[in-house]
Amino acid sequence: MFQDRASRRQVEARDGRVLEFAVTGHPQGSPVFLLHGTPGSRLGPKPRSSVLYRLGVTLISYDRPGYGGSTRHPKRAVADAAEDIETIADSLGLRQFAVVGRSGGGPHALAAAALCRGRVSRTAVLVGIAPSDASGLDWLSGMTDGNVREYETADNDWSKHVERLRLQADRARRDPESMVDVLRTQMTDPDLKVVDDIVIRRLLAETYVEALREGPFGWIDDVSAFRSSWGFRLEDVRGEVLLWHGADDNFSPVSHARWLAGQIPGAQIQIQASTAHFGAVEVLPEILTWLVAERPVPVRTGAGPASGAGIAVP
Repeated sequence: MFQDRASRRQVEARDGRVLEFAVTGHPQGSPVFLLHGTPGSRLGPKPRSSVLYRLGVTLISYDRPGYGGSTRHPKRAVADAAEDIETIADSLGLRQFAVVGRSGGGPHALAAAALCRGRVSRTAVLVGIAPSDASGLDWLSGMTDGNVREYETADNDWSKHVERLRLQADRARRDPESMVDVLRTQMTDPDLKVVDDIVIRRLLAETYVEALREGPFGWIDDVSAFRSSWGFRLEDVRGEVLLWHGADDNFSPVSHARWLAGQIPGAQIQIQASTAHFGAVEVLPEILTWLVAERPVPVRTGAGPASGAGIAVP
């Protein structure tokens, strides 16, 4: 099911930054951008090319600025992702495309749907997060102690937060599975069942190492963007939108998806029982089917996990 390593491509952004991305799947398929979590990279996890070919999907994944091979964009807002996505789409000759964002990629997928001037056909957000100033939402409620601690440190002592992420990034480069080991201590049973699969564990470790190979800068800038104004209005999100969430998610709690569903015009929400954060990895092929279907049908809601994470999940 999961992706073999894809070739690396690069394109220059309008301001001269380098954006690194990968294209896999059906060469004449329906184009879908997959936006990774926090921290994360273009490596995935994502379905193998053979699965994507069968689904009729051309999958485009890229390193957000500061991750992997993409140049850092200091003080970026969530909204800035829309222009980077359009830059990559233009380089590929794509007029229209779908987007799916996992965990920390969710807000960036919504930015594309709001700001890419009608180019986004459908949008899916898997285990995403709401804006930090979401009215009526207790943003930290239901999150792991680790996430609560890190977000509170980011709000109250930014220098200390940056140093913590630097140390975690250094440790991840020396010991690729160290981040997975730390996350395991905070996971619910549904997530443990997903992450204890040896293939998924290896793919997660590879993704983290690639994300942090030049340092923690993408991770630092993601957290800053999440805790600041996103730079666009949710009511401006256009096209069909599906919000998918695992009911037992304790990295980005399901209350975030419910709040988003109340703000985005016409959004569908599907909450899957007995599933948590990393279940989004396993449901991705079904989500891709919905994204490219001529007449989308609801994604099934049977047992099966979800991916991504609040402050730390690709």
